[in-house]
Amino acid sequence: MKIINTTKGTLLADQAEVAGTFLKRLIGLLDRKYLNKGEALILRPSNCIHSLFMRFSIDVLFLDESGKVVAALPSFKPFRFSSPYFQSILVIELPEATIQLTNTQPGDIIQVTSH
Repeated sequence: MKIINTTKGTLLADQAEVAGTFLKRLIGLLDRKYLNKGEALILRPSNCIHSLFMRFSIDVLFLDESGKVVAALPSFKPFRFSSPYFQSILVIELPEATIQLTNTQPGDIIQVTSH
C-alpha cells in the first residue's frame, strides 16, 4: 500500500502494511529492529498507541475518517504511551524523520491506496 500526503504532494510510504486485528495492533512493530525508508504500519482502528518494548523511535500520524491528520508525533520514543485522540480512526507509524522530511502537519489530508 502507498501513503500519500495529498496536501503537500509527498509520498510518505510505498510499502505500508495494515494491522487490522487486535493481536496485530498489539504487537505492532515490537518484533522489528527498525523501519526502512518507505515502510509504514497502519493500525486500524486505533486512536492511541504505546511503544513499550520497542527498540527504536518512530513518527506517528493520527487520522480521522476523512484522512485528515488530527495529530502528528515526530520522534515518538520507546517505552511511551500516546494520548488518545478521540477523532482518530487510524494510526500510521513511519520511520523517524518522515514527518519532518515531508513537512506533514495537522490538517493535511493523507490518502492510503493499494499499489
